[in-house]
Amino acid sequence: MTVYFIGAGPGAADLITVRGERLLRRCPVCLYAGSIMPDDLLASCPPDARVVDTGPLTLEQIIAELTDAHDAGLDVARLHSGDPSIYSALAEQCRQLDAAGVDYEVVPGVPAFAAAAAALGRELTVPGVAQTVTLTRVATLSTAMPVGEDLQTLSAPGATLVLHLAAAQVDSIVPDLIAGGYDAETPCAVVAYASWPQEKVLRCRLGELAEQVHAAGITRTAVIVIGEVLAADGFSDSYLYSAGRRRGRRH
Repeated sequence: MTVYFIGAGPGAADLITVRGERLLRRCPVCLYAGSIMPDDLLASCPPDARVVDTGPLTLEQIIAELTDAHDAGLDVARLHSGDPSIYSALAEQCRQLDAAGVDYEVVPGVPAFAAAAAALGRELTVPGVAQTVTLTRVATLSTAMPVGEDLQTLSAPGATLVLHLAAAQVDSIVPDLIAGGYDAETPCAVVAYASWPQEKVLRCRLGELAEQVHAAGITRTAVIVIGEVLAADGFSDSYLYSAGRRRGRRH
């Protein structure tokens, strides 16, 4: 018996990986993380599967579901939106399963920030503009941010910054970003419900961000991207495909 932590992708059912969908179709137990999981993806579960929404459950209740399945010899598809490596509470579940002696495997998925970049039609690392992407969030109804991971500190380098779970706090984050490494003219974008039918995209300058987000009524399920890459033009071509680069077979 194995618990498969599966990255379900950012929303669109066809953005789950082939491996993830294959496991979902054969596991007799499926636990999925809350209301942002698309119904057409859950429809891939076996007809007689036990399907549990973990949104209203505590960690202890979730672990009880997993250990009960283990005791019954049943594989579990544990669906998390996006990719399990960020903001999924994966670590605490794995710690509990290690203590209980339950086997598990992690199946990666398409993260929300990648879907947002696709919706924007932009590369987040542009030669000579930015080669670093910082993924972070703000503390709201969640665990406090560690020391040194405040927005002013993280924005100081002026690289591409991606904010998760922050749309509802836009009034407070803009002053912090401007006090750090950005100015009011820095390009930014908001992608809400990336890859969903109701996807919404905003493009503006940082100084206009709060006004634009409020006007659009965006409060959740959104990714905010800040950085010069969003308006990059006239940059140098990368060395990857340059005529001067030595080419040969990779081993």
